[in-house]
Amino acid sequence: MTTVFAVANQKGGVGKTTSSVNLAASLAATRKRVLLIDSDPQGNATSGSGVDKHGVEHTIYDVLIDEVEIEDAIVKTPEASGFDLIAANEDLTAAEVQMLDMKLKEFRLRNALARVKNRYDYILIDCPPSLNMLTVNALTAADSVIVPLQCEYYALEGLTALINTIEKIRAVLNPKLHIGGILRTMYDPRVSLSNDVSNQLIQHFGDKVYRTIIPRNVRLAEAPSHGAPVITYDAKSRGAISYLALAGEILRREQTLTKQEVKAES
Repeated sequence: MTTVFAVANQKGGVGKTTSSVNLAASLAATRKRVLLIDSDPQGNATSGSGVDKHGVEHTIYDVLIDEVEIEDAIVKTPEASGFDLIAANEDLTAAEVQMLDMKLKEFRLRNALARVKNRYDYILIDCPPSLNMLTVNALTAADSVIVPLQCEYYALEGLTALINTIEKIRAVLNPKLHIGGILRTMYDPRVSLSNDVSNQLIQHFGDKVYRTIIPRNVRLAEAPSHGAPVITYDAKSRGAISYLALAGEILRREQTLTKQEVKAES
């Protein structure tokens, strides 16, 4: 069974793309079949995965706007990364305006994914840092949302806005959508505010907060400039170990949910 995660936060600079790329690589390292969709016109998830965003024949723009078959837009990342990718570049900037006049505009990504969904165990969608039609398409296509969150005051405000958005999407477009987990990123335990915000998150969201914490890590920050996930760039770094731990935590959560569903049906 395939799980589709939207990696989303309406606030920028919280580690969405870093988390998308490195979680995709970490899940692939556990021998899961993974597809990463870059849905941000900046195309950082594409370049961070080791793919030339201007060298691909088709991008997610072509799938959403020109109705290119989604199979034709899937490319392989370098073998060490181990996952498939649908790339993005600045062409995607025009997609939001162009989709406004299209029929079923909110469902274009979900309908396209239906053709290939069963090929993968996990599909990750790296969302842009704003609520636009690209984000709406991602949330409509997703089963759940992974929310990367830097532990600072303004991040909590952004989380409130995102929760409101998810509620609206669930009410109108995707009733199964829910928060899969809140991921604390760029965490520095020496900063008292980080600890305070972390404690507030656990108090308010409980088990929705992943136990895994992504630390500030130089190797993690360097990896994108080398076009590689951190587990490829430096597998022994704290960043790599943290994302592998996150992948393990997600797998365990999925197994627990599956067991609960089976038990409920019996």
